[in-house]
Amino acid sequence: MNSVPPTTQEALDLIARGADEILKREELEARLKLGRPLRIKAGFDPTAPDLHIGHTVLLNKMRQFQDLGHQVIFLIGDFTGMIGDPSGKNVTRKPLTREDVLANAETYAEQVFKVLDKERTEVRFNSEWFGKMSAADMIRLAGQHTVARMLERDDFAKRYAAQQSIAIHEFLYPLVQGYDSVALKCDVELGGTDQKFNLLMGRGLQEHHGQPAQIVLTMPLLEGLDGVNKMSKSLGNYIGINEPPIDIVTKTMKIDDVLMWRWIDLLSFEIGIAEAASLKAQIEAGQLNPRDLKLRLARELAARFHGEQAAETAVAGWNAAVRGEGDISSLPLTDVAVPAEGLRIAALLVAAGLTPSNAEGNRKLKERAVKVDGNVVEDPQQVFGPGFEGVLAVGKRNFARVRLVAA
Repeated sequence: MNSVPPTTQEALDLIARGADEILKREELEARLKLGRPLRIKAGFDPTAPDLHIGHTVLLNKMRQFQDLGHQVIFLIGDFTGMIGDPSGKNVTRKPLTREDVLANAETYAEQVFKVLDKERTEVRFNSEWFGKMSAADMIRLAGQHTVARMLERDDFAKRYAAQQSIAIHEFLYPLVQGYDSVALKCDVELGGTDQKFNLLMGRGLQEHHGQPAQIVLTMPLLEGLDGVNKMSKSLGNYIGINEPPIDIVTKTMKIDDVLMWRWIDLLSFEIGIAEAASLKAQIEAGQLNPRDLKLRLARELAARFHGEQAAETAVAGWNAAVRGEGDISSLPLTDVAVPAEGLRIAALLVAAGLTPSNAEGNRKLKERAVKVDGNVVEDPQQVFGPGFEGVLAVGKRNFARVRLVAA
């Protein structure tokens, strides 16, 4: 962070970077000019114990607010988690047990401080206020919104039109999330684009309770490694923040050049707005290889979650596998079972998970895109048997360090 405080415009530009929408930007500008730390909240329902880098998009924006001197509130929805967030769902979601919520919340706390500054983060649980609410209090809260307005929400409207069931408690979820902003007196609330209805609920409830309405900032859902679908464990297109650093590097290097810019905007702290524009111009002019910039991003992500030394070791392993430079020992070693007589190279590529079929492997051989320990292999009859250990590579992005063992 620079020693010279940023101007209001510079702060606005940083806050807006990568954001999908700010409601309302002029209100945010006015509040920034007050010169006091703003209260910035993002809520997380601890529905699963492990985070991937798609989850860190919100955390990164929170960290940027911290670096601008504002107070960040990491709200764990231990109460809302037991209701079940209906956002984007076409069926009622099963609520979590109290034990599930607490176990996942503990794991969350260990992971989020790889991004957030722990000393400048206020961790809260919304059971603090909802646990004290009486049934009468909850009924009064429910009286501050109408069924008609709830049915304006896209997922509710679709389920209602399709005559799919909507449980009464699901209508409570947006109200409860909105009331969190009242309890915490938030200036800004962050959320994914799928949370817009709930975030706006917070504005309305704050006005009802005589508070200044919070600014709503929505962040896009990060595309995964395939560049098409939202990053998701179920789709296998994700990078877990607890994955080994070499996996973070190798997976990041597999994304395409278009997605790289999206990831830089949403994930990078080191590459600022002005530098990103300069780097894009250099690439367009042929003065910079996109692969080198991608490797810089990969190193940054690995360092964020595992430290500088681990990141450097991972990058060295990638260079050894792809460029034939350096020590391959940092690459994970995978045992691949093969018959005693061995496998031809195309079949071996399939067994190692580098190509989907023998035909694809043979096609890559003809393209001179297959390497073993950095050396191009062209002979489709070449056989590798038990005892072989080395790096197989298909193109510049697909590789694996393998040890062949007898099946």
